[in-house]
Amino acid sequence: MDIIELFSKGGAVMYLLLLCSVAVIAIGIERLVFYHYAGNDSKNFLENLPVKLRIQDINKVADFCHAEKSLVGEVAFSGVLAATQKENVEVALDMAYIEAAMKLRARLNYLSMIVTLSPLLGLLGTISGMIESFNIFNLQAGQPLAITGGIGEALIATATGLCVAILALIVHTYFAQRLDEMLAKLEKAASIVQGALSRGESSATP
Repeated sequence: MDIIELFSKGGAVMYLLLLCSVAVIAIGIERLVFYHYAGNDSKNFLENLPVKLRIQDINKVADFCHAEKSLVGEVAFSGVLAATQKENVEVALDMAYIEAAMKLRARLNYLSMIVTLSPLLGLLGTISGMIESFNIFNLQAGQPLAITGGIGEALIATATGLCVAILALIVHTYFAQRLDEMLAKLEKAASIVQGALSRGESSATP
């Protein structure tokens, strides 16, 4: 029995499960690309940022942060820019952190929903298939293969739903871990900028 035949025997819910699996793959690829940008060698940036704040003019520090193409650089740049414009650095850092966190969490809730939804769709397909199998059994009394074969086909939907849910769970868990790592880096960048500027270090003061 090939994949197309299995798919057709799973019933109408298989199309919904196919849509869910495509969504998981699409979200996974999009998040992978975005998280690659969001992280982008931010370790070196975080190591150099305190030094830059200590020994360089604030405008040069702003250029350094702006040149860092990552969310960590964006958060640090917001704080430094606020300092150059004599605005509230803490508020600027908080707003930048919240915006970056929203970008990092985007679409992860859809993965969480698919983890729960896929088994339910599979179960719905199985129940619908079993109801149909019992109807066939009533019409073809004395033919046990009619019902056992029908139940076997109905279970395809449940198996597919579980596979989609497992895939979504793996992808969601991976990005949940990446999210925690990125939020920690954002907090570190904000703390470095706020700490240096609040201490009023001469070279970091506009």
